[in-house]
Amino acid sequence: MKKMYLFLMIIGTILPNVFVMLESINTGNYLLYTRPIDTFNQMFANNISSAFVTDLLFIVVLFLIWSYKESRRYQIKNVYWVWVYTFVLGIAGGLPLFLYLREKKKLSEYKLL
Repeated sequence: MKKMYLFLMIIGTILPNVFVMLESINTGNYLLYTRPIDTFNQMFANNISSAFVTDLLFIVVLFLIWSYKESRRYQIKNVYWVWVYTFVLGIAGGLPLFLYLREKKKLSEYKLL
């Protein structure tokens, strides 16, 4: 599973960020952070995009809570780097990255037994 999580992290980082790069090139709003008000307005431009963004933001909050608890449970250090990754590049890459780290920790604990 470890390799699968790593693969999913790579794909989950590349796929959504293709659109981010296209938007960055077209508007000059690099990584959607140089003009946050424009980004926010576009995210909530209509009811459909608002529904997707609200759902996504809710998932990110749940991920932060869950990954904090799991990082304590499995003694995963520096989980905040995964959160930074998530906020910069997206949950589609951040979640598999955390699952990879958790799986790696679980396997190392299993080998110690």
